[in-house]
Formats: sequence, C-alpha cells, structure tokens
Amino acid sequence: MRLSDKLELIFRLDTNQKKALKKLGLFSVADLLFYFPTRYSDLSTVKKIAELFPGEMATVYGKVSKLKTKKAFRSHMPLGEGEIEDLSGKIKIIWFNQAYLAKMIKNGESVKLTGKVTSGKGGIYLANPELEKMPNMPIDSHDTLFQKEGSVSQGLTYPIYAETRGITSKWFYHTILKIFQEKTLSGLEDYIPKDIVQKYSLPTLKTALVWIHTPKNLKDAESARKRFAFEEVFCIQLERQHDKYEYRKNKSFQIKKEEKLVKDFLARFPFTPTNSQTKSIQTILEDMGKNFPMSRLLEGDVGSGKTAVAATASYVVVKERPLGQNFGNLQVAYMAPTEILATQHFESFIEYFKHLPVNIGLITRSGCRKFPSKTVGPQGVGVNWTNISRAQLLKWVANGEIPILIGTHALIQKSVKFKHLAFVVIDEQHRFGTMQRQKLARKDGIAPHLLSMTATPIPRTLALTIYGDLDLSLLDEMPSGRKQIITEIITPNKRDETYEKVREELKGGRQLYVICPRIFEPDPEKELALNVKSAVAEAKRLKKEVFSEYEIGVLHSKMSKEKKEKMMQDFTEGRVHILCATSVVEVGVNVPNATVIIIEGAERFGLAQLHQLRGRVIRSTHQAYCYVFADAKTEKTIERLKALKTAKNGFELAELDLTLRGAGELSGTKQWGITDLGMEAIKNIKMVEAARAEAIRLIAEDPELSSYPLLKQKVHEKAGEFHFE
Repeated sequence: MRLSDKLELIFRLDTNQKKALKKLGLFSVADLLFYFPTRYSDLSTVKKIAELFPGEMATVYGKVSKLKTKKAFRSHMPLGEGEIEDLSGKIKIIWFNQAYLAKMIKNGESVKLTGKVTSGKGGIYLANPELEKMPNMPIDSHDTLFQKEGSVSQGLTYPIYAETRGITSKWFYHTILKIFQEKTLSGLEDYIPKDIVQKYSLPTLKTALVWIHTPKNLKDAESARKRFAFEEVFCIQLERQHDKYEYRKNKSFQIKKEEKLVKDFLARFPFTPTNSQTKSIQTILEDMGKNFPMSRLLEGDVGSGKTAVAATASYVVVKERPLGQNFGNLQVAYMAPTEILATQHFESFIEYFKHLPVNIGLITRSGCRKFPSKTVGPQGVGVNWTNISRAQLLKWVANGEIPILIGTHALIQKSVKFKHLAFVVIDEQHRFGTMQRQKLARKDGIAPHLLSMTATPIPRTLALTIYGDLDLSLLDEMPSGRKQIITEIITPNKRDETYEKVREELKGGRQLYVICPRIFEPDPEKELALNVKSAVAEAKRLKKEVFSEYEIGVLHSKMSKEKKEKMMQDFTEGRVHILCATSVVEVGVNVPNATVIIIEGAERFGLAQLHQLRGRVIRSTHQAYCYVFADAKTEKTIERLKALKTAKNGFELAELDLTLRGAGELSGTKQWGITDLGMEAIKNIKMVEAARAEAIRLIAEDPELSSYPLLKQKVHEKAGEFHFE
C-alpha cells in the first residue's frame, strides 16, 4: 500500500462512505493519515465491573447488550436500559429521562461509560452514565500494533475522530490500523530537517503519525500534536519569510529622515502624540531610509492615532525629491476598504495638510476629488476641495502633480499610473488579499515602502504567524484627553432601565448603534437558535415597542455594497437615528454623533471583537456609553465579559480570548485556513517564536530551499490551504 493510493480502490466503501470522504476532502491514503483525531479517550481510569461497589463514580469499558427503551410504571418517565459486560462481569445500565441514549448505540458495540454505581432492588446498576462510543479494544504496543481484542492495558489512550454522515470514528480508527499493518510508513521520509527535529525534541514524521492515531498514553498523543502544530506554523513562516526575502530584493526610494520636518508637522496636531505614536513614526522613517522596501504592520485600537502616524510618514515622503532631481515629489497611495472610509481619510488628510502646498486626490467608484480647490464649489464656504473628472485626476497622478492619492480598490486598476510611487498605506490590510497588496506595492518598477494598518486586535503569536512577512509596530495607548467609554454589563432584568438611559441620549440629539449576532430570525425548528437576536427583527421590535419616534435603519453583510454605503451615509448625516447592524460595522466608519452602542447576545462574541465594536463610539466629543447585553446566566460568562471594563486595550483582550476561549474564537481566524491544530499552536509563544526563528535562518541560508526538496514541496502544498487576506 502506497501513500498515493486512492482509498476507494483499496478499501470497500459503500456510497455513503464515498460521499462522506469526498465531503471531508479525503481521497488518498496520505489524506487519511493526516486526518487527525479531535480528542482522545483515556482508559487508564477504567475499572473492572466485578470490582464496582455502590456509591462510587466509576468508568467501565465493555460491550453493550439488551438495549431497550420504555416508560417508568408510575411516572411514565422515559427510560433507556441495557447491560455492559467486560471480561470480569456485567452490570445493568439505566438512563432516566434520556431514553434516546439507548437508541444511539447497537447491541454488541464497544463503549466507555462513566456514571454513579447505584444500589437497587435487582442489584447494582450504572445510573445516567455518560456514553462514549469506542473502537473494539485495540493495541497495547507500537511495535506489534495489535493484541487480542478485549485485553485492557492500563494507560491506553484511544482516538476519537470528527464524524460526518456515512462514516464513523470507529471506521477511521480501524482503517488507519489496517494502513499501519501494511507497513505503509516504512519508507516514509521526514520533510522537517533532522537538526530541527532533534533541537526541539520532536518525534519524527513516522513516529508522530503512529502516536497521533494510536497513542500508548496522552503524553505520546500530545508529543505528536506538538510536532504537527510546530510543522504547520513552521511552513507558514517559511512561506511568509520567503515573501519577505523576495520583496526585499526590490529597489526602493531611500527617504531621508528629516527630524525638523517631523517636529514641525507634529507641532500642528491638535493633540500631543503618544509615546507609541512617536516610536512608530521613528521606526517607519528608519525603515524607509534603507535601500530595500519597508514591509511593516501598524496595529492599534480605534482612536489610537494610526492615521496621524501614516500622515506624518506621508509628509516626509512627499517632501523628498525623486533621485537625481531637484524638482517634483515622491508619491503616496493610501488604500481603504470602503468608499466612506476613503472619504473620511481624505478629509483627515486635508486637516493635517491644509497649511501646506500639497495636492491630495481621492478616487472611488463614485467619483474623484482634489484638494486644494482654486474656487469654492457648490459644497459651500470652508470646503476647499473640488470634484474633478477621473481623466483629469489620472493625468495629474501620472505627471506627479498629485503626490497623495487616497482611494479604494480603484487604486489598483491598470488605468491608475503613478510617476514616482514611493509609499503605500493599506488600511485594515487583512481585508485585502495578498495579490491585491502586491499589485499596488509593485505598480511602477521600484517597489514602494509598504505600511499596513489594522484596528483588529491580534495576539502577538497570531500576528507573528499570519503576518510573518511584516515587521510589527504597536499603538497600545490612547492620546491624552480622550474620554473612556463607560461600559456596563447588562443582565436581562436591567434592560428597561438601560433603554431609558439610551432615550435620554437620543433626546439630546445623539445616535445609537444596536449590534446583533444574526442578520435574520432563525428557523423556529432549530431550538438552540431561538434566543439569538437578529438585526432585522430587532429593528422592527425597537420601532414598535421601544423607540417608535426615531428613524431606525438596518445594516448587514447580505446587503449590496451600494445599499450598505447608502445606509452608512444616512446614519453619518443624521437621517437615521438608530442603526441595527451585525458586526459588519466593526471596521471603521467615524460617526462622531453616535455616543451609545448596545451589543445584544454579547456572550456570542469574542472579547476583542466586542472591544472593536465598542470602538465605534470612541471618536465622539461627548461621553460615550457601551451597554453589553448578556443573556447567559453562567457566572463564567459574566466574569469573562467584565474584562471589557478592566483591560487596558484590545491586545490585552485578544490575549484573554486566546486563553479563555481558544484560538478558534479569535476574530477572523476562520478566514486564514489554518487548522485547529495550527491555531492551538498559536497559544504557545515559545513554539511560534522557535518556528519563526528557524524559518528566518533557513531562508537566509537557502532562500529557495534547494537543499530541502521535501520541505519545499510541503510548503507549496500548505500554501494552497492558507488564505492571508
């Protein structure tokens, strides 16, 4: 049997099994070997049935029989009954009010049961035991792989695989054992370099595959999982570091660090720059002074001053002359994910540059603008920009007359040509694919310096992994004088009282966001979804029952781009007083008049995402409020949400998310295509830093991995699975 053999050619598969394997993307023997268990069942605590005594909690393993369901004689309570037998004896099972459990298994199946040994009229029985289906008792030794069925070995750990309709965990287990029996792994070579495997005490590929599917104990299973987690992060890092190496081969414009220019520009800010802003500006200018292009990610909470940092760096760039010329300017492109955001950045840049003779352009699907305007246009007094034709704007960008161009995806169209593009700023960079970023960053031969920015709080380990090709800068403090948002965790009994507080704000002319976890009402058949609020239904309820005198709008991801932009425009300009939305509003529109945000079903959001949603009201000049409505009754959930009141910034909350809820709960992680195992590795800073260090070393020594053909192939395979958007 070879790793490349097709499963349907070497195993008897019925139609349902074929469909299930196709759904899971499992076609070859290799695919199956890399389909890892989701968890393990430990039989080290299993007791012999003959040794059980009344009153104890016990775990037993054996085969079930005499399964049936019935109703209790007097109470008519539904019951599930059966027996479980091991080599030492048998005991009765009774499930009270859980008769369905007896239907989930078949007579003769092997199961593990954990429950209280109870004394009854007919002797002892297991009351309401937890049920876990098990493979028939498997191996004791990794050398022989098999031993006689039914012999229990202390310390054995058995894999449980994620099932899908048509295929069971038991099928995975026994099929993989058959693959091992065929000595399929005998000639398997490891693609991770031997020195790295030894340095970090990782099991070899062959050993790791055996241990992950058939571990002797939990320690072996964990060692195998550690190896594959390291491997995933290592492959991502190799790809990212290779991208960085390739980008640095380009030439760039070397920008002189003019301290006086920076000092004069910052002196006009309406606030004193924070220490982290000053440090980030200095780091960016140092990067831009090198003879290869900068690739840097600037992370910072909403309102931490990322745009001010980008504007300062842009100013230094546009004051620089092209190489060998004593006229003209270098150029800046600033790319935002939406038209509204691009327009807001255009207006922010006007504020920063209004005292300077610097032309600024705006290009979006809806139209083009230029600052400054020679005449006051129809917009009225004080508005010093003008609408211009697209052709005119493109002409001025191409001849260098407009040194700063702000826009959306329109910036990367072929028709947009720069004369001396030296600096590219990408806002909310994870919203753009790698190819889009590269398109803009390599527009005109000489590669411009690249500054990506995000307000999405990402734990350091995750940032180091998914943005491994970028150097990191953090804005982890707020400008002085900015009011803290007053955050309250609201339990169901305080809802009406909170609405009255909100009403007072609305009466004062302020606006309100209401965030819901769902877009539409759930299917009533799905009882678990019944209590989850939807944006559409909540808007109707609020209009009918609570805020009938106010205009209420709805915003969600299923709306067309045009409708979303129109709704945000109506809210920004005050025609809509209350906006019911999904988390689609978490990235950035500045509505200073919105001072209150209500977040429904808060327990369904991660802490960092809640923090980002809360940031929608931070730009207000008035006191802002965030009311977090939690329906969950558990103390643990309320305690988790209280961190919103105590954490200093979004990064702290993102780290808490990682600790409390796991990597899969982090905002946006699903989009990157990293496996659950890889995401678990993100919790381990030492592992991430080790994988990064080894990838940097390997790419420095051998950029094309010519000496490591197997590793190179693995990185290419993995690259197709990851989506760095």
